[in-house]
Amino acid sequence: MSTAATATPATTPDRKLTVKDLITVGVFSAFYIVVFYATGMLGFIPVFMVLLALLLPIVGGIPFMLYLTRVRKFGMVTITSILVTLVMFAGGHSWPMLVIGPLCGVLADLVFRAGRYASWKHTLLGYWVFSLWVFGPYLPMLMGLESYLKSIEPMYGAEWTGAVAALMPPWFWLTIPVQAAVGALIGAYLGRATLRKHFERAGIA
Repeated sequence: MSTAATATPATTPDRKLTVKDLITVGVFSAFYIVVFYATGMLGFIPVFMVLLALLLPIVGGIPFMLYLTRVRKFGMVTITSILVTLVMFAGGHSWPMLVIGPLCGVLADLVFRAGRYASWKHTLLGYWVFSLWVFGPYLPMLMGLESYLKSIEPMYGAEWTGAVAALMPPWFWLTIPVQAAVGALIGAYLGRATLRKHFERAGIA
């Protein structure tokens, strides 16, 4: 599909954010946060705890792809990542989230801008980069799985923590970017298929 629309002033990447843009950011960020929190509840089942990096981009695919049909300016995705990060941090996640989340948002914004917000290839890559914020919630386990599980055992029980420990061998951490890549791919295609008319209007090839 033609990307000629990217040459118009309405899609110039570096225009300043307006109040309307910020409202769009707020609405879609809230929607995305609700979706990923609902998905995160699956973590109470040990096997889903180790698959969250795969599941979150899949479930978040539709709302995030719809969001991208409204994104035409640098900074919108970064703000979303900051909002997600603040919600996660307020919910009790560790401080490194405050670094990883915004960093993934900025890098994703750069990717989307490189594709002038109209390239499907850049949409896929950018969504994967954005989805890597999931490293944040896993970081306490990455830095010390045994001590972390002991600290939450009173809340979740020995059976749950034992099952999670068994499902997280030392090489588990290498699967997180792979899970996120597969999940982002599935979620993006699912979102595009569901929202095809929106993508056609936005000129995303």
